[in-house]
Amino acid sequence: MEDNIYLIVGLGNPGRDYLGTRHNVGFGVIDLLAKKYDINMKKEKFKSFYGEKNIFSKKCIFLKPLTYMNLSGEAVIDAVNYFKIPPCNIIVIVDDIDIPFGSIRIKKKGSSGTHNGLKSIIYQLESENFKRVKVSVGKCPSYMDLKDFVLSTFSSSEKKILDKELEIAMQAVEEILQFDVDKAMNKFNGLTIEE
Repeated sequence: MEDNIYLIVGLGNPGRDYLGTRHNVGFGVIDLLAKKYDINMKKEKFKSFYGEKNIFSKKCIFLKPLTYMNLSGEAVIDAVNYFKIPPCNIIVIVDDIDIPFGSIRIKKKGSSGTHNGLKSIIYQLESENFKRVKVSVGKCPSYMDLKDFVLSTFSSSEKKILDKELEIAMQAVEEILQFDVDKAMNKFNGLTIEE
């Protein structure tokens, strides 16, 4: 197992139909990282768009799975097996409906909750021991089916807050890579973005 190699996975659904939907915020954070560090994310491998870059003297592999959300684990396990990455060096960026809108939450490990992308990753890795950066996408209204809600887009006022969330989520990934997950949790968990 390689200790100095990290896998950073942004979850989402590929294709035009899903651009800008709540389920795709993980892709959004990877896009920000790719822009900042000039990472070519056009290559296709591991059932994903993928790129590589050394950041904070760690070899980082970036994935945007092309498997659709419910099979995200297939992309992750392909990359994990190829690069021999331990689960504790995986950071998954994922949408979350349970934390207050305008916040992110970093976790060291844990169950999948209601999230099918996380379920698939846990199933394939046979481990819950990977880090998550959760980005709030708001609460599902009672009149809406959860599936429809996560595939809906943001209003313009929500988008302003979301853009800040994505920025903070990117900083959280940097903090984990540069220092450690505890420092990132202390810094970003509990932060709330005001309009």
